[in-house]
Amino acid sequence: MTTATASAGQHRALLIAGILLIATTLRVTFTGAAPLLDTIRADYGLTTAQTGLLTTLPLLAFALISPLAAGVARRIGMERSLFVALLLICAGIGVRSLPSATLLFTGTALIGGGIALGNVLLPGLIKRDFPGQVARLTGAYSLTMGAAAALGSALVVPLALGGAGWRGALLMLMAFPLLALLLWLPQWRQHPPASLSGARALHNRGIWRSALAWQVTLFLGINSLIYYVIIGWLPAILLSHGYSETQAGSMHGLLQLATAVPGLVVPLLLPRLKDQRAIAGFVALLCAISAAGLWFFPDGAVAWTLIFGFGSGATMILGLTFIGLRASSAHQAAALSGMAQSVGYLLAACGPPLMGKIHDTAGDWRIPLLACALVSVVMALCGMLAGRDREIAQG
Repeated sequence: MTTATASAGQHRALLIAGILLIATTLRVTFTGAAPLLDTIRADYGLTTAQTGLLTTLPLLAFALISPLAAGVARRIGMERSLFVALLLICAGIGVRSLPSATLLFTGTALIGGGIALGNVLLPGLIKRDFPGQVARLTGAYSLTMGAAAALGSALVVPLALGGAGWRGALLMLMAFPLLALLLWLPQWRQHPPASLSGARALHNRGIWRSALAWQVTLFLGINSLIYYVIIGWLPAILLSHGYSETQAGSMHGLLQLATAVPGLVVPLLLPRLKDQRAIAGFVALLCAISAAGLWFFPDGAVAWTLIFGFGSGATMILGLTFIGLRASSAHQAAALSGMAQSVGYLLAACGPPLMGKIHDTAGDWRIPLLACALVSVVMALCGMLAGRDREIAQG
């Protein structure tokens, strides 16, 4: 019995380590390219619209692939689906680094498809194997995801300038998924319990008819919208207020670090709460206050950036936690995750170009920032509804 217990403990530890390493690949391989976009554009002679596609293409892939992920997991299992996700990310990084503009976009799309699978399936896996630790593990993998993204953004420019070139710098980001692949390899032979594979989980169409599912979806989806608007346009917003390029770049990195901080705090608070209504409303309103603050009081941009990063990061953790808490089975969690992330990333793909167009028409960032503040208030209302202590009914 002692040997069996030790073996089970080792398996759980290996599984948790694998989850955390997969999490490191879900943002860095995408956001890591952002600091090099000007260099890439100059190298290939791309237009501004074509360069912008490198940012929106993964988001569109997230929106298209996310609803399919639960079906893939039902057919081949969550473990193997996540293994395929890592392979896609590795392949995309390799293809993206080849000397061809066409392959640059092809590799970016492959990366987006792999990240979409990982984004959707990790909450379902946590719901299945760690039902009593959903908040804690969601916070942990959100923290590692944000920390890896900040590390990648900090390293790619020095690597590119140090002789590796932008292709070499982006290729080195493959270290993250390769390490995750090695640690996830033992999970390839694991099979989900029969009770889960045969469970009468709510099918995708049933999920889309659930009011609670829509509340979770809009809470997570609006956060994706405002996060990608702010992270995409923050340097331009700061430059318009008289900040230097160096200051704007530093605050962009500060924003990504701030999104990781709630992973240390939120999971400790959630077990002490009867439900999550108050904290969901509070962190969403932080996003509203900081978005408005960037326009009305630009001299406090450092504080607003930190507040927005914390609020957005906490909202993401809560939204991902809601997926596990509100679903009544692992496959239902995967279906809900697919719905939430499909809608969220579709909004995220439309948000930055729409806000950029509004800026070009209006001549400043007032309307985009106030729009972000207003939709953050809607996000707070959705969060307070999604934060009620209840589950989606089985279908």
